[in-house]
Amino acid sequence: MNTKNHALLYHGKAKSVYKTDDPEIVIVKFRDDITAGDGEKKDTLSAKGHLNSIISAKFFEILEAADIKTQYIKLLEPGVMLSHRLDMIPLEVITRNIAAGSLLRKFPFKDKQEFDPPIIQMDYKSDEFHDPMINDDIAVALGFVTREELNEIRRITLKINQVLKIFLLEKGIIFPDFKIEFGKNHKGEIILGDEISPDSCRFWDSKTCEVLDKDLFRKGETGVMDAYLEVASRILDDNEKEKWDIKLV
Repeated sequence: MNTKNHALLYHGKAKSVYKTDDPEIVIVKFRDDITAGDGEKKDTLSAKGHLNSIISAKFFEILEAADIKTQYIKLLEPGVMLSHRLDMIPLEVITRNIAAGSLLRKFPFKDKQEFDPPIIQMDYKSDEFHDPMINDDIAVALGFVTREELNEIRRITLKINQVLKIFLLEKGIIFPDFKIEFGKNHKGEIILGDEISPDSCRFWDSKTCEVLDKDLFRKGETGVMDAYLEVASRILDDNEKEKWDIKLV
């Protein structure tokens, strides 16, 4: 889809958001850019935006079926998503089912330690301040959310975790952790936004613990797009694979 006729609203590290004729609807363009280390490590991987959009659309559809509201409307084509416009809350909501990544560098947890209940961590989304961890008092004092809204964010997040953990395990994938973002629609409702993809989640093969996400890029390993394609191949049904030409990516 050609977005030249649509005004740019936002240009992030891996996605661009454009206006439409409807002020409450936007076009989200998934780009092939990939970053790590607070944006210090950068590259462009062919078909990454294509795959992330398809994977995100699938997850959003699963969550919508579970009565979890998202900004997703439909996938116009691979890489281009029609979405409800949200006023994004500058919080990254991270759910941890298994100890991995930065949690092991910052706290004395054991590698692959399982958490029941899961840990919910919130970071202030800010390139200027390098996405620091934030607590409820600071989030409220900065005016990002109320305490009631934080409770609602946690409630929705735990439900998302439960729904996706079950779905992914049926596909042979362990769900160690994931990062999501929320916004408010024109009615002031808290709505899930952004994306759910190998860029923002950890996915491990349930038998081998093989990494199937952006950790491969973070560590400078090969096979990043093969891993993303593997996730898409596992979660999509045959009709969806045919519809999006998933084998041709």
